[in-house]
Amino acid sequence: QQNLTKKQILPIVFDQKEAEESKSSVEFLYEPDKAEIINTLLPKQVNAEVWRSLLESYAAELGARMTAMDLATENAKELIKELKIQFNKERQAAITTEILEIVSGAEALKNG
Repeated sequence: QQNLTKKQILPIVFDQKEAEESKSSVEFLYEPDKAEIINTLLPKQVNAEVWRSLLESYAAELGARMTAMDLATENAKELIKELKIQFNKERQAAITTEILEIVSGAEALKNG
């Protein structure tokens, strides 16, 4: 089962109402300035999140393949079991028919 999730990649609030609620009364001093920090870290953040998503996708694909192969193996085992039973029944019927023919021939020779 796959569940879709929504995750915020960028640590930026676009909703003005949320921005005002999360704003603190303390002003921080950034060195280097905010723009340079964002320009440096933002591409790395996006790259890391996209890479994580790709890895999770690949892991999900491998999990689905493993599940499919496991189900195929179980189905093959069940089919082999059913075919063995069918083969053994047909072999037993052939043996029984041969025995009946031999016994009938022996009885015919004995009575004839």
